[in-house]
Amino acid sequence: MGINRQSMNRKIRMYTTSWCVDCRRAKWFLKERNIPYEEINIEEVDGAEQFVTAANEGKRRVPTFDVNGRIFHCSPYDPAKLSRELELE
Repeated sequence: MGINRQSMNRKIRMYTTSWCVDCRRAKWFLKERNIPYEEINIEEVDGAEQFVTAANEGKRRVPTFDVNGRIFHCSPYDPAKLSRELELE
């Protein structure tokens, strides 16, 4: 499984917490596929928690992803959903 050409030019931001098991699984998913991403810990970065709750109808759902401005969460962790959302082949 790899990245399609279109997805190579995108920027992936993953909003996480240090204690979140779903976040660890999502990071492992990306690392296993050599997909670069920026991790933003919502407990350490000013404004990050507000971004996540605004994007998720007031819920603090992590991991939340921002892929070139398209926002989605993967909580609970679902590798099939993450693969679809990232348009992996």
